[in-house]
Amino acid sequence: MEPLAGTLRVRDVHRFDEAVLASWLEEHVPGYRGPLAVRQFEAGQSNPSFLLEAGSGRYVLRKQPPGKLLPSAHRVDREHRVIQALRGSAVPVPETFGLCEDASRIGTSFFVMEFVPGRILREASGLLPTERRAVYQAMGEVLAALHAVDPAAVGLADFGRPGNYFERQVSRWSRQYDLSRTEEIPAMDALLHWLPLHLPDDGETTLVHGDYRLGNLIVHPSEPRVMAVLDWELSTLGHPLADLAYHCVFDVLGTGLEEARADGETGIPSEREVLQAYTRRTGRDPGPHWNFCLAFSLFRLAAITQGVYARGLQGNAASPAALDAGKRVAGLAERGWALASRGDGS
Repeated sequence: MEPLAGTLRVRDVHRFDEAVLASWLEEHVPGYRGPLAVRQFEAGQSNPSFLLEAGSGRYVLRKQPPGKLLPSAHRVDREHRVIQALRGSAVPVPETFGLCEDASRIGTSFFVMEFVPGRILREASGLLPTERRAVYQAMGEVLAALHAVDPAAVGLADFGRPGNYFERQVSRWSRQYDLSRTEEIPAMDALLHWLPLHLPDDGETTLVHGDYRLGNLIVHPSEPRVMAVLDWELSTLGHPLADLAYHCVFDVLGTGLEEARADGETGIPSEREVLQAYTRRTGRDPGPHWNFCLAFSLFRLAAITQGVYARGLQGNAASPAALDAGKRVAGLAERGWALASRGDGS
């Protein structure tokens, strides 16, 4: 059988005892039977993910990386919990088969979930404009559905602290950035100073994904339909506009490291169209703090990227491309600072 596209042999730094994993699978996955073959997904810079191919079918394992980890990072237990909680909701997620927090098994905590067939359209390339627009529409519908979930109704009332989300997030990522800092970046220092002075006074709280972008969705093999939302590592109770801004930065405006994505010919909706559609679906108006939300998204992404680079220097990153991440931090920060200074209010 040909290897699944986007997978490779398990990297040396992430190898684990596959026989021990097979034993765990026999205990926790209904109907599981071997033999087991393991490959690693190429994508992913934080928690490494692995394709498990067995006699009973395909599964996905997601685990913490090895080595020293930053405080509160790589919480696969939280990922497992939110995915499990959302099963049966309007937000499509994979079925999970169990969480193992016993690091003596394969070296770090992990969980196993079903393999969902479909497309991961990292930049929606190869689609006709009409197809691409339909995928973006489906993305917006799922995001609105996520922000409509009542956390208490799905057992996530204590999944984070209500209110003051941006204040806590700016503080958290400022600390994380300082812990992984390797050089001085003037735009990042400017954001570190500017963001705490421009915090929104809106304390609205919903369940937020934290990394909502096209590359973290599985789209139906032939239809513009979201089959599963992946990578819930940064999910928490927070402000819904943080998700919307991150989606806009990553999938519509561009991070500043590539050409702007949206125009009339690509099928990618404009920023204004995305905001209008979100308001129509949720009744929520981004309001006067939109530029802050955009700048915060780039700041956080820069801090995360800096952490990936620092792990690359330590030799325990999830991807060999981690060392390239250091080249992107300054560009992300500069894009964030430009958005912070944007005065059009849109």
